[in-house]
Amino acid sequence: MTFDVGDLMLQSVPFARTLDVSFDTVEPGHAVARMPDRADLHNHVGGPHAGVLFSVAEVASGATMISVFGDQLSRATPLVTNATIRYLKLAKGEIVAEACLRASKEEVVAKLDAGERPEFDVLIEIRTADGTVVSEMTVTWTLSMRR
Repeated sequence: MTFDVGDLMLQSVPFARTLDVSFDTVEPGHAVARMPDRADLHNHVGGPHAGVLFSVAEVASGATMISVFGDQLSRATPLVTNATIRYLKLAKGEIVAEACLRASKEEVVAKLDAGERPEFDVLIEIRTADGTVVSEMTVTWTLSMRR
């Protein structure tokens, strides 16, 4: 099964389209999402609202998850079970979220095969276009067997 993960994310997650998210890279276990600077999404100090930063990172984590586990979607539903974010600096301008899977596909699929509900983390670094790290996030995903 071959499909464009970035396109799938933008089709299946309307909010990603609302934010004008695009993907620079989506490859197994790694994705880079980008969002342009938009004044209508700024907070009271002139940068992207905290919820916007969270959302772009979560979309990048979803693309990363699907890039590895997309072949499991016919039998399992991916769900976020937890997310933590740390805001480090005020973001200004375009936002780039780079996500990396921190799990072995074999271990996750083996748990799914055994009837368990595996959980795994995706780590995301959120930067401005010049490379300044403004936030760090971890999203914990699970694959829930369809009934």
